[in-house]
Amino acid sequence: MSHNILSGKKGLIFGLVNRQSLAYFVAQKCLEEGANIVLTNTESAIQLGEISEIASEWNVPVMACDASDENDIKQLLINTQHLLGGKIDFILHAVAMSQNLRRHRQYDETNYSYFHQTIDVSALSLHKCLKVAKQLGAIADGGSVVTLTYIASDRYVFGYNDMSDAKAMLESVVRNFGGIYGEENNVRINAVSQSPTPTKAGSQYNRVERFSELTDMMSPLGNATAQSCAELCVMLFSDYTRFVTMQTIYNDGGYHRSSLTNKMIKNNL
Repeated sequence: MSHNILSGKKGLIFGLVNRQSLAYFVAQKCLEEGANIVLTNTESAIQLGEISEIASEWNVPVMACDASDENDIKQLLINTQHLLGGKIDFILHAVAMSQNLRRHRQYDETNYSYFHQTIDVSALSLHKCLKVAKQLGAIADGGSVVTLTYIASDRYVFGYNDMSDAKAMLESVVRNFGGIYGEENNVRINAVSQSPTPTKAGSQYNRVERFSELTDMMSPLGNATAQSCAELCVMLFSDYTRFVTMQTIYNDGGYHRSSLTNKMIKNNL
């Protein structure tokens, strides 16, 4: 059901690859709620993924941008404002990549060249986007930025490797840039920590299916769906959350607060 809570708002969505992407669900919900949006990803992701087809179906613009390159970001933000006819009201940052994770390298066998790339793409890209946006005055007063994180930012999750460090840094950027951007430009920055969700990025973690079963049993409400993540992000983009900032918000059915549930006992865990 649509309530048009983003009616007239202009948004930029980073990271949509295919119809399983969390960014896909967020973008779709933004459109349902009345927003005008621009989609962006790297040139290779646009060529190899479904983003062009999806953009055509929705009749929205798609532009290539390397979110780890400040010059690319600057041009993207300038072009987005031109296409949308004004400053940007909200941004979804759904950008993450780890070659160590893809290649199933254990944390104590980390390739540091890959590690630097993980940090640059998965965490510093948010800092760069915010830095350039602030310099350009690209985000409207009262605007909102949401990034996607994961509970491994502050818990040991075997096999998640250098992405755990990247997510910890990402949440630090949310807090530190959120304080500055809030005071100076009234812009909100938050992170959403989602349950394990079937996505291309999630599939890089080779234990995701078994882990999803476990977290579902550990979560009083069960694992949160991609659709619920989209609804939460849209709420954070809206004026209903204009005093919520610098937060990591857990959309995980209560998993982050649970140690033992009746579901686990019934399943002999």
